[in-house]
Amino acid sequence: MKQPVYFFLILLVSGLLASCNQQPANKKATTTIDVNPAKLPTQRTGEAVATFAGGCFWAVQEEMKSLKGVRVAMSGYSGGDLDYPTYEQVGTDQTGHAESVQVYYDPKVISYDTLLDGFFAGHDATQLNRQGPDIGKHYRSAIFYRTPAEKARIEAAIRRENESGHHKAKVVTQVVPFKAFFPAEVYHQDYYEHNSYNMYIQLVSKAKVETFRERMANWLK
Repeated sequence: MKQPVYFFLILLVSGLLASCNQQPANKKATTTIDVNPAKLPTQRTGEAVATFAGGCFWAVQEEMKSLKGVRVAMSGYSGGDLDYPTYEQVGTDQTGHAESVQVYYDPKVISYDTLLDGFFAGHDATQLNRQGPDIGKHYRSAIFYRTPAEKARIEAAIRRENESGHHKAKVVTQVVPFKAFFPAEVYHQDYYEHNSYNMYIQLVSKAKVETFRERMANWLK
């Protein structure tokens, strides 16, 4: 009787460690974790902005910032009802937000359509309100459009993705108007880059990023 219980405990611990919803980890005991909201970048002249949600923002940010023409990609929260939410509040799944990434890019270098292709390359858009071990509406797949033209391009990209053969099921990505983006805490920014030792990064995020890099190889910096 002890063996099934022991096996269950192993699965439970593994699941908790391989989850995006973790407390910040210190690599060194003396390291100070900055839980203040990051500063929102100022949009430059000629620059465009796009906002995506594709599960845990650690991988999505790493993916988007690696594309040519992208100046900065920031982790944060969009699609909810509460202003300036915290990571813990969003994690309750009660604020309506999705973990999101806001991308500041040069449309003369990279098009919105290419960003959309990258977005779909970086996560499984057929999973409803989850990504792998991460379950909840705050991990939903969503794109926040700013203009009717962007909405039309998103819908066209979804049709392309459904016809691509990359997935066995249909895309369930939400297409919703942009309202607001709130930067996540400082320690979440560039988390993938600075926390390669993290178990979740190794077990979940790394595979997503590598798939993205393979599909978007011609657009990597």
